[in-house]
Amino acid sequence: MKSRLFQGMLTAAIALPALSGAAWAGGTNDYGCSNATLQGEYAFGGTNYTTLEVFNGIKVFYGNGHLTQRDYLGNTTPPEFAPPGQETGTYTVNPDCTGSMVITTPSLLINILFVISDGGRHIHEVVSQLTPTGAPGPVPTQTSADDWKVASEQNY
Repeated sequence: MKSRLFQGMLTAAIALPALSGAAWAGGTNDYGCSNATLQGEYAFGGTNYTTLEVFNGIKVFYGNGHLTQRDYLGNTTPPEFAPPGQETGTYTVNPDCTGSMVITTPSLLINILFVISDGGRHIHEVVSQLTPTGAPGPVPTQTSADDWKVASEQNY
């Protein structure tokens, strides 16, 4: 009797993870992400490989598709961040944890594609289009950035 019970438990222990994996493989890749997945402050850093520049700053996601950003203004003395309220944007998160955002700064319109990882604590970004203010259209760019949730695990 103990052998059958053990064998049944072993079979269930092996079959359940396999079944759930098969369900994921054949599913829609709906990992449960939404605009609300991104909420709070995220520190970011990135590289523009086209102009060989690095940048950093902080984004605040409001959980409803709106964000604000402050990034470091290079070549300023003393070094400083953009004033609050100058950089705003919108974002859309898909159920599969991919998404897009558009950020407007005084000098740029930035279109970004991203992937969310670590339950919303990390965002991997690629700039898909960069348009300087007043330019007739986008300029070529190869830019990537990563954002990390600022709050501790207790605040998450």
